[in-house]
Amino acid sequence: MNNRLIRQLAFRYLRGKRSANAVPILSRISMVAIAVSSGAMIIIFSVFNGLESLVKERYKAFYPDLRIVTARGKFFTIDPAKLAAIRQTEGVKEISNVIEDNAFAVSNNEQKVISLKGIDAHYFRVNDITPYIVQGDTFVSESRPQAYNDPGSPNTAIMGQRILNELGTDINSLSYFTLNYPNPTVVNPGADPGSAFQSLRLHPGGVFRIEEEFDGKYILAPLPLVQELFKQAGSYSSVEIKAEPGRAKQIQEQLRKLLGPAFKVETRYEQNKTMYMVMGAEKWAVYAILLLVLLIASFNMVGALSMLVLEKQKDIAILKAMGAANDVIKKIFLLEGVLWSLVGGLLGIGLGLAVCLIQLQFGIVKLGGSFVVEAWPVEIQLQDVVLVICTILGVGLLVSWFPAMRSVRAEDPSLKST
Repeated sequence: MNNRLIRQLAFRYLRGKRSANAVPILSRISMVAIAVSSGAMIIIFSVFNGLESLVKERYKAFYPDLRIVTARGKFFTIDPAKLAAIRQTEGVKEISNVIEDNAFAVSNNEQKVISLKGIDAHYFRVNDITPYIVQGDTFVSESRPQAYNDPGSPNTAIMGQRILNELGTDINSLSYFTLNYPNPTVVNPGADPGSAFQSLRLHPGGVFRIEEEFDGKYILAPLPLVQELFKQAGSYSSVEIKAEPGRAKQIQEQLRKLLGPAFKVETRYEQNKTMYMVMGAEKWAVYAILLLVLLIASFNMVGALSMLVLEKQKDIAILKAMGAANDVIKKIFLLEGVLWSLVGGLLGIGLGLAVCLIQLQFGIVKLGGSFVVEAWPVEIQLQDVVLVICTILGVGLLVSWFPAMRSVRAEDPSLKST
């Protein structure tokens, strides 16, 4: 008995017949349950993808393709010849020298601990912060280091929206704020409190708005001014690199050989390993929960298939009399279970994709609050659709296994000998 007959019988049972028994009703209920579960998988996966892409896109503002940091300590100096070699490495588009540390910002009797980044003129070609400038511009005036505390200095900084609000400063006026940093040359601050800190007075010339993590943390200022404030002339905390698409790993290996063990070369993933791991774990945790829901929803299919086996006992007996082996009988009901799952799953996937496309086009479901985007982001990925299809096929095989095994033991009562 060939596979064609198996398919024909399975499709015939799928269509069913109008009868007083509950098999057709139960089979449709099973399909609806699977459709709802598979549709929910597609929608939730797409929302997770959209949020993940949104976060990754915004992290590009402060996390470059590659970053060179010292293996020990906070600041380092680097040979200009090595900097030139880094710049000339194949695949490197741009590099930027950065120095960063925490500082104490004060303005209008308001104060806040912030992360101060000293940046050079190449910084905005390495990091994608420009699209998020909501006030002012990316111009940072690079005055001479010795003028860093001159009250008349036009030194400007770019700061996060939240910091601007908390300090009560304004880029449209002549307001200034002061950055204080511990003086590393003072051995005993208690003996001379006035020299324990050194200060840098800046005017907010630009404001960025990305997300709370960055908006309430970073202030960008000219590299030479910050180096002078930190008493780290000629030193950096990182060298940040813009790489050609797809070349980051290759460049990383070349730079590791060039710089040796004294430096670490980190990709964007390695700079944010915990964040990437958490986002991946969340998605798989949601998948496990939805898979459990799908399995529970599929229990109804076990009963429906078992009733179908009882209903088709005469057909089974006839097939056996025609020489059909037990494996053929099992394949018919296994295929029947898979077809029920597949029909319900494809309907659910179609519904889920339709919901995602509507949200993508019209943004019906809003985020609310002070988010950069107004509506929930969604991103449909082919691998998620494939995963859901494979899942519903696997569930179909699993739940139809017991009824299929039972079918080979079924006998038509009308054929029993008296």
